[in-house]
Amino acid sequence: MLKRSHYIAVGAVVLLALVLLNLPSHTLARIKLGVGSLFLPLFGLANSADQVANKASDSITTRSELLRQNEALTRTNQELRMLIMQAQETARENVRLRQLVSWEQTKPWKLKLGKIVLRDPGNLWHTVQINLGSRDGVRENMPVLNMDGLVGRVSSVALTRSTVVLVGDVNCKVAAKVLETGETGVIGTTDGGDSSLVALGFISNKSSKLVPGQTVVTSGMGGFFPAGIMIGRIADSRQVDFGLTTEARVKLSANLSALDEVWVLFQ
Repeated sequence: MLKRSHYIAVGAVVLLALVLLNLPSHTLARIKLGVGSLFLPLFGLANSADQVANKASDSITTRSELLRQNEALTRTNQELRMLIMQAQETARENVRLRQLVSWEQTKPWKLKLGKIVLRDPGNLWHTVQINLGSRDGVRENMPVLNMDGLVGRVSSVALTRSTVVLVGDVNCKVAAKVLETGETGVIGTTDGGDSSLVALGFISNKSSKLVPGQTVVTSGMGGFFPAGIMIGRIADSRQVDFGLTTEARVKLSANLSALDEVWVLFQ
């Protein structure tokens, strides 16, 4: 059985319906417009929420696809790094070659540029091979140098390659002169394990005034090396043979452990 409150509610609804039905048409239209404007934002919000949900579902990417894209980006990044490194190395080589050409033009000698192609693994600092041979006009005992100074001499020649024995090897004696004092001597072997230091012996002047930093060049005596090729600088000196002669150590100008291109000197 309906309660009294239910009867009242039903009666109110019926009464409201009768009132609305008896209202003029233009008044009823305004009421409808007002009621619609109250609920319209709710309908728009619901529609926007549906659109956002649809877009979110469309933008979701699977984990496998993300991994694939990441691998592709990593691979592309590595390729770009490699290209940059190659470009930088090419730029450095171009600068070095321009320097070599400019240096050659300042020298009075006829020179031919060669590249180090092999080092003797059993005799690491004493011989190298270059990519010039007899077909290039290379002959035994030709001097070999770089922009820094004397490197050695050609010891053997094949058709397309030659072996160069380096300064400091027992088979590469060099007649030398100290520019500041005019004293002469012979460049001998390296000092122990340091390939950058060589002995300068047979200095006959017992009152020698050698001091560190003095310049040592080829003297032109001995037949192999023309005068004036830079060898290095005096590192120190001492009296030997009971004070009758002087022996010095010379710091080589050319870095024999980092040779790349060298010049063969044609006489």
